[in-house]
Amino acid sequence: MPPDPSHEPFAILAVDDSSDNLFLIESILDDPDYRMTCVESGQAALEVVEQAPPDVILLDVMMPGLDGYAVTQRIRDNPNLPYIPILLITAHDQSSLVQGLDAGADDFIRKPVDVNELRARVRSLLRLKRSIDAQTAMIRQRDDFVARLTHDLRTPLVAANRMLKLCQGDAFGPIPEDGKQAIATIVDSNRHLLSMVNTLLEVYRHEAGHKALTLSPVDLFKLTETVVMELAPMAAEKGLTCLLCWSNQAKPVPFSAAPGFGGAAVEAAEAETETQGHDAFTVLGDYLELRRVITNLIGNAIKFTDAGSVTATIGTTLQRPDGVAIPDSGDSPWVWVRVADTGIGIPKSEQQAVFEWFRQGNQARSGHGLGLHLSQRIAQLHGGTITLTSEVDQGSCFTLYLPQAAGS
Repeated sequence: MPPDPSHEPFAILAVDDSSDNLFLIESILDDPDYRMTCVESGQAALEVVEQAPPDVILLDVMMPGLDGYAVTQRIRDNPNLPYIPILLITAHDQSSLVQGLDAGADDFIRKPVDVNELRARVRSLLRLKRSIDAQTAMIRQRDDFVARLTHDLRTPLVAANRMLKLCQGDAFGPIPEDGKQAIATIVDSNRHLLSMVNTLLEVYRHEAGHKALTLSPVDLFKLTETVVMELAPMAAEKGLTCLLCWSNQAKPVPFSAAPGFGGAAVEAAEAETETQGHDAFTVLGDYLELRRVITNLIGNAIKFTDAGSVTATIGTTLQRPDGVAIPDSGDSPWVWVRVADTGIGIPKSEQQAVFEWFRQGNQARSGHGLGLHLSQRIAQLHGGTITLTSEVDQGSCFTLYLPQAAGS
């Protein structure tokens, strides 16, 4: 690696229980571009990494106490650490290489160490470190720029909407009917743009780790019931039936958009769920964030359904959701909210990427591709997940899984 006078010396941490081996490594890497730190145990290495993460770690595999595999695993499992390339130094056969790579090591070198090979591998890992650090910095700058931009866009959009509302109310004098229609179109467009800006801002807050959850017991049945009641009129405008039920209920509760809608149905639903055990549907979560998720799932179902129904079902299960990387809850149940529709469905080729941001799908009604990504992020922050099953022209089924609150 050519010298870079503008760059501080690279910090290299060497870990080996043999002081002779550490002396040899120091001698090989005696270079003004490197600042060496040597320790003789895995625990001492972890303490150094916590206090001042190095640029590269040279790690002996066989050490008493914490061996090289355990140290590598702990470093990789720490989300607060930056990426640090790890070079394992081993005298063992191929099986140790497999174990080390599985633990998260980046490269291997075997004893006795060849001088030129060690220097070359260190240079290679430092190039990798530089490349990843540069990419991370670019992503951070992009996220900061977009977050600031979306935040600054909200103010003029809100001000424009308020001014347009005044115009609609003839605050500045009578406006012709066709002029009011034009203003109404602008208001709708601004509302859509403001919604997109707000969602984008929330996405970046979550991605940057700036979103703090306000946790409290949340009754998912009552929350889902509230969202269904709010969105049922939108479903009724399309001639859709909006249903709410729980997994052991004999018959779903329909919600109507008629005047005073939902009153009798709500009372009946609440009375029956009380007898079924309302606490079973309680989770520990952020009410507003979970409401955002359920609103997005039901709203999407209505949006992509032209005939038939949208059904929200609440239930519990002891079985961990299949095919998702979430911690096993042991004997603790999961509370789930399933939103099923009879809409257009999602092709299998698109289902894998449906939760990625800015993945809009190929359907004309697709939005900005942020809602499902944000919903999945919120679910994961609560220790849960969202799964999908769908068939083209037969509908889709999104299921939100969340751990049941302790003591429910």
